[in-house]
Amino acid sequence: MTQILSGVVLVLALPAWAARGRYGAAAVTMALGAASLAVTFAVWLLGRWAEGDRWAGLAGLVELAVLLLAVVLGLRTEDGPRCAVAAWTACGAVALWLTRFAFLEGPGDVLTIFGFGSMLSLPAVLIGLYLRGLDEGRANAVVEARRAQRLELAHDLHDFVAHDVSGMVAQAQAGAYLAGIDPARAAEMFQRIEQAGQRALASLDRTVQLLRSEEGGGRAPQPGLLELAEVAERFTATGGAEVTLELPEEPVPREVEGTVHRIVVESLTNVRRHAPAARAVEVRARRTGGRLELTVTNDGRNPGQAGRPRRGGGSGLPGLVARVEALGGSLEAGPHETESWRVTAVLPLEEAGTGPA
Repeated sequence: MTQILSGVVLVLALPAWAARGRYGAAAVTMALGAASLAVTFAVWLLGRWAEGDRWAGLAGLVELAVLLLAVVLGLRTEDGPRCAVAAWTACGAVALWLTRFAFLEGPGDVLTIFGFGSMLSLPAVLIGLYLRGLDEGRANAVVEARRAQRLELAHDLHDFVAHDVSGMVAQAQAGAYLAGIDPARAAEMFQRIEQAGQRALASLDRTVQLLRSEEGGGRAPQPGLLELAEVAERFTATGGAEVTLELPEEPVPREVEGTVHRIVVESLTNVRRHAPAARAVEVRARRTGGRLELTVTNDGRNPGQAGRPRRGGGSGLPGLVARVEALGGSLEAGPHETESWRVTAVLPLEEAGTGPA
C-alpha cells in the first residue's frame, strides 16, 4: 500500500499543472503540497518506509523536485495571501517528507526536519521571488517606455499641428483682407488654408491612432532633414517670411535629424506667432567636428519670453530642451544683434552613432 502512495503526487502533477491557467499557479502549488502532506500522514498511519526501499525513495525525490518547482513557479506568477499559503503548504510538505522514514523522537529530530526543509525550500522561495522581481521590472519598463512614447507623440502633435494651424490663422487674416480687393488671390489663399487644415487633421488622426494602439507599434518614420525643404516652402508660400536653408550633405543620425526637424518647425511656428514683422528666416545646420550646429535666425525679434512654455500646457522650445539634452547637446534661444532672434542648438554626432566628419 505504501508503495502505491509514493507516486500519488507524481500522478497528480501533470493534470494539476494543466489546470493552472484556470485556477492559478498558487492553487496548483497548494494542491500538490496538500497531496504530499496527505501521503505523509497516510504513511504515518500505515507504517514508515524502510530506508532501503529504493523505489519509494526515488519517487520521493522526484516528488520533492516537483514541489520545489511548483513553489518557484507559484511565487513567480502570483502574489498575495493565497500565494503565501500555497508556498507554506508546499514547503511544509517538503520538510515533513523525511518523517515518512522515521519517527520524530525529540527536539533533535525536529531541528533536523527544520534544517532539511529550510535547506531545500529557501533557495526555491528566493528564486521564485527573484524571477517575479525580474518580471515586474520588465513590465514596469514596458509601461514606462509606452508612456514616454505617448509623451513624445504628444510633443510631435504640438509641433506639427501648431505649425499648420498658425499658418491657417495667418492666411485667414490675409484672405479676409484680399477678399475685397483681389478675389482671385483670396480664393488661392483659402485653398491653402484648406490644405493646411487637411494636414493638421491627418496629424491628429495619426497621433490619436498611435495613442490608442495597445503596443504603440506601427509608428511612421520620424521626419528628418529632407522634409525641411517642404516645411520651408509651405511657410514661405503662406505669406510668412522667406526661409533659406543650409543643410549638411553628409548623413547624420536619425535621432539627430528628427530633433533638428522639430526645432526648425517650432522655431518657424514661433516666428509666425511672435514675430509677424519678420521678412527673412535663415536656417543653417553645419557639421563641425563631431557636432551638428543648428541656428534659426529671423529678422524680427520675438516679443516677451517666447522661449518659455505658454499658459495652457504648451511644450514649445522648453520641451525640446529636454530632448536635446537627452542626446548630450544644448539649446538656447534669445535676441541676436539688434532686431533679430536666434535659436541655437548643438547636437553631438559621435554619441548618437556616427563618427566625426
